Amino acid sequence: MTSLPEQKSVAASAMTQPAAATGTPALPPAAALNDALRDARPADVIAAALRTVGRDRLALVSSFGTESAALLKVMADVDPAIPVIFLDTGWLFEETLAYRDTLIAALGLTDVRSIQPSEDVLKREDPDRDLWFSDPDACCRIRKVEPLVRALQPFDAWINGRKRFQGGLRADIPFVEDDGARLKFNPFANASRADIEAIYASAKLPPHPLVASGFLSVGCMPCTSRAQAGEDARAGRWRDRAKTECGIHTMKTS
Repeated sequence: MTSLPEQKSVAASAMTQPAAATGTPALPPAAALNDALRDARPADVIAAALRTVGRDRLALVSSFGTESAALLKVMADVDPAIPVIFLDTGWLFEETLAYRDTLIAALGLTDVRSIQPSEDVLKREDPDRDLWFSDPDACCRIRKVEPLVRALQPFDAWINGRKRFQGGLRADIPFVEDDGARLKFNPFANASRADIEAIYASAKLPPHPLVASGFLSVGCMPCTSRAQAGEDARAGRWRDRAKTECGIHTMKTS
């Protein structure tokens, strides 16, 4: 893949409900879908997800982080009414919350759902709001993983923005994978950093406000720092810890 131009014309069939919209048909095998989409553009992967399960059973999960606008733009060109799940952990930068609102307006997104962790769980497991320091895996579990599991219950498939060039556990992700009872679509699996930048440029997408301050990847405030010159973009996440993922991509959501 060498370029991902802004795609405003997607097959009309992607906008229609699947033939089995009146029931809940068995999902096709992830491996077969992945093979069929091996050379597909991101918009085609999203359109295929939409055809496979229908809008009411498909969600896109977005952090509204530093590269999120590219995926959201491609999705909006396919269907801006696809539900978008945003995990509001209670520890996000104010700039991220403002960026969410900016992109909703700029892209015409019509169904963004801000999901928060359970107040009862927070009171029981993180009453002093310091769990991020003593046990960041547990903090991510109660603030991101468990809320996402609940939020995905109505859906048969979900879309995310991971890319192979991000390295680590993401280096070999397929376009479609099995997520237990759901399918998980990775439209940007084979995209390059230049591809993402091209989408931003062609669509004149606003950058995340913290990029100008040196934040190349943005998560929760306590566990996000600026990336230094020459570092990987995600080097500022959970700095000086072995942890590299929040957990939503290292376990099945069902």
